[in-house]
Amino acid sequence: MSKLDLLIENFCPQGVSFKPLGEVVRFLNGRAYKQAELLDEGKYKVLRVGNFYTNDKWYYSDLELDEDKYCENGDLLYTWAATLGPQIWSGETVIFHYHIWKLVFDETVLNKRFLYYFLAKDIDDISKSLTKSTMPHVSMASMNKRLVPIPPMEVQSEIVRILDNFTELTAELTAELTARQKQYNYYRNKLLTFNGVDIPIVQLRTVVKKSCSGSTPTKGNSDYYENGTIPWIRTQDVRFNEITEVDSYITEKAVAETAVKWIPENCVIVAISGATAGRCAINKIKATTNQHCLNLEIDESKALYRYIYYCIYNKYDELISRKQGARGDLNSSLVLSLEIPVPALDVQKRLVYVLDNFDAICSDLKIGLPAEIEARQKQYKFYRDALLTYAATGKIILTDRQTDRQTSLMA
Repeated sequence: MSKLDLLIENFCPQGVSFKPLGEVVRFLNGRAYKQAELLDEGKYKVLRVGNFYTNDKWYYSDLELDEDKYCENGDLLYTWAATLGPQIWSGETVIFHYHIWKLVFDETVLNKRFLYYFLAKDIDDISKSLTKSTMPHVSMASMNKRLVPIPPMEVQSEIVRILDNFTELTAELTAELTARQKQYNYYRNKLLTFNGVDIPIVQLRTVVKKSCSGSTPTKGNSDYYENGTIPWIRTQDVRFNEITEVDSYITEKAVAETAVKWIPENCVIVAISGATAGRCAINKIKATTNQHCLNLEIDESKALYRYIYYCIYNKYDELISRKQGARGDLNSSLVLSLEIPVPALDVQKRLVYVLDNFDAICSDLKIGLPAEIEARQKQYKFYRDALLTYAATGKIILTDRQTDRQTSLMA
């Protein structure tokens, strides 16, 4: 019997009580501010949803620290609009925006990290019942009614200990993978630079047989989308990856009546719009795209499509520097004028072999660190769901051996 089983048996053998969040937690609204109040240099930073997780792109404000309108290191926060989710704030004192709540509660009744893990688990369920407004969000009234289990503190602490261990392990693996990705980027750049070697440097357009962008059929026309079977690639699908499936489909009528175009398999797709601009991918399925994708069909008599993909991947920073306009967009001319080295096809083939292996080590979910992280995330979610929902079922927690067996089957 695990330590947690013993604690449950000793402290709450009949299960635990549930209470509405509003009875045990106060949700404090943040502060609204006007653009005119933002300064290049001010007294306090303003924490917005946009930098809730990234901790960058700060605004400064000359607003005073009104009571309950600022957060300090260790406060539990929750974003309730645009994105949902909790965070235990780690940083300096900041004013928090009104799309963020600060949670105040009796920490002798609720362990802060226990509540954090519960709220993180609850996101999927909350997402099903957001308000139907211009900006879907969860209301404070509905949040106050949501039920939270209140096991004894001893049980909460043990649940937190188990979940913290999973979180720490995943963080360590992710840090190692990040370091490996940097190493891969370094070697990819070395391989594709050809210092001291006489290799032709040409504009990308010289190895492209055909290029085109796609289109977005009128959103209000259901005939273009309902029961669609034609894959429609959007920029969110373009993530330095192979695209083997998509979430969006259009109909044959959309292709016939709009500017949407079919593209063959193995095109190199470059995102040319806004935040996604500069990312690239390879479509492994015949598909269509929206207008924010530039689709390059490579002339295989001159270059291998995978080699060109790696060249464009390696030029990401240069593409970013070429972005134009308020949104930071690219266009076909800016992309096609990239200068790339084009060695003989047999050399390209050897380079692709090496780079494919590097890439697999860093991103393939079936091998190495990516597979390990994926397995740990599945294991963490299984543990979290089991640990945080046992009271609802009235069943005892699985023992460590049972849980390990279950997660190994899931991995």
